[in-house]
Amino acid sequence: MSKAPAMRNLIAISLGAIAGALSRYYLTLWFAQRFGTNFPYGTFFINITGCLAMGFFVTLALEQVMTISPEIRLLIATGFLGSYTTFSTYGLDTITLLGDRRFGLAVIYWVGSTLFGIISVHLGVGLAKLIK
Repeated sequence: MSKAPAMRNLIAISLGAIAGALSRYYLTLWFAQRFGTNFPYGTFFINITGCLAMGFFVTLALEQVMTISPEIRLLIATGFLGSYTTFSTYGLDTITLLGDRRFGLAVIYWVGSTLFGIISVHLGVGLAKLIK
C-alpha cells in the first residue's frame, strides 16, 4: 500500500487546521474589540457558523450533491472545521445519532458532552490550583 495518500491526507488536515485556528483566533479578537468581553460573542459566532458550515459541507459531500475529493473533505471538515470549532463535530455527531434513530444515545451524548465538559473544565481548574 502506498504511503502517498496517507501523507496527502495529513497535509490536507494540517493546512485546514492552520486556517481554522487562525480564523478562530482573529474572529475572537475582532468580536472582543467590537463588542467587548462581557459575553463570549466570538465563541458563540464561531460555534454557530461552524455548525452551519459542517451541516452544509457534509451534506454536499455525503449526499454527493458535489464530487469532493477525500483530501478536500479532510481539509475542510476535519482540518478547518475541526480546528475552527469542535462544537460543529459535536452537532454533527448528535444529528447523526438522531438520524440513525438512536435517540437514547443522542440524548446521552448531547447532554453528557455538555454536562461532563463543564464539570471537567471545573475539575481542571481545581487541579491546576492544587499545584500552586
